[in-house]
Amino acid sequence: MASPRLETYCCPNRDAATQLVMDFQPEVFCGVCIGSASVSLLLTILQLLPKKGQSPRKMPKASSSSTILLLISICDILGGLGMIFRSSVWLGFPGFIANISVVNGTDVWPSAFCVGSAMWIQLLYSAGFWWLFCYAVDSYLVVRRSAGLSTIVLYHMMTWGLAVMLCVEGIALLYYPSLSSCENGLEHAIPHYITTYAPLLLVLVVNPILFRRTVSAVASLLKGRQGIYTENERRLGTEIQIRFFKIMLVFIICWSSNIINESLLFYLEMQPDINEIPLKNIRSAALITWIIMGVLNPMQGFLFTLAFYGWTGWRVDLKWRKREIPWESMSSSTVGENAYPSPVNYQSNIHDSKKISTTDSQQTDEAISMLSEGNTSGDDRLTRSSPIYQGW
Repeated sequence: MASPRLETYCCPNRDAATQLVMDFQPEVFCGVCIGSASVSLLLTILQLLPKKGQSPRKMPKASSSSTILLLISICDILGGLGMIFRSSVWLGFPGFIANISVVNGTDVWPSAFCVGSAMWIQLLYSAGFWWLFCYAVDSYLVVRRSAGLSTIVLYHMMTWGLAVMLCVEGIALLYYPSLSSCENGLEHAIPHYITTYAPLLLVLVVNPILFRRTVSAVASLLKGRQGIYTENERRLGTEIQIRFFKIMLVFIICWSSNIINESLLFYLEMQPDINEIPLKNIRSAALITWIIMGVLNPMQGFLFTLAFYGWTGWRVDLKWRKREIPWESMSSSTVGENAYPSPVNYQSNIHDSKKISTTDSQQTDEAISMLSEGNTSGDDRLTRSSPIYQGW
């Protein structure tokens, strides 16, 4: 799991609250982390592999959204690998890890492993948070026609730059001036916790606002395309809204336990003695949420692929053919007669659509298709049978 407590545990003079959770059934906790991360890792890779029987549809042009979704999954995969490696060493070499608690010890490798593995996990998941924020920004800008594939360079600079800067800054403040003197007061720990949870809270607060504005912009875009807002267009807006809801639901499920656990541990740190009887329920809640974090944090990778692409199936195509990420084209405001009967006159729609600027129409459909790309949960009835695609 990803928690700033992993870094504070590297301090020999760690606080009592950190000692409480790290000493609670460490073998069981590491086993839970390995199991959850391994399952999530395998299922995430399975989701991303090409499948037999699928005929990928090519998009009109590449988009930054598909790249961002893939990068989020890569960050989760690499973060999960860090969890597996760290927990495996803790289980396999307990004597090696025990040297971390030795003050003024001569062996620096245990502390170096503790700090390095914790930073790896924290950096990758922080980068995933920033990429998720970039996805919300990109979705809004795409609908506003203010973004494109070229903006991915700016997203890379912002994501990796901020993730590295905050991670290094937090670690430097925590371990200043050395590992043996860190955690001597909250002035060392608080900046580290702020830099760790800042991107997480940013996604929790800002992403829902951006998603809501994107859905509203999609509705306006659909209305302005042909001057009407049919049931099919309303259905398209609902599909996009549901997809954003799934993304935020997965994020809240996977990381709300971290916020609750950290709040409980900070409360315990403020107490003169955390072992007092009145604090028993607080201690129990902190330990329970600690185990829950070990289960849910690594599962984010797999759950996100479900929110992004839906369940892609078990039949893996090992031929490794070059393919695009499958996406369900939902950019049409009308569909085939055999799918959803509608009194709309298709010939009239074709005639009317030709009056609209071809460039403007393509930009509109591409913007909407970018929001729905990667979604394989639907069928092929919302395809190129629409007048918009026929006009291409």
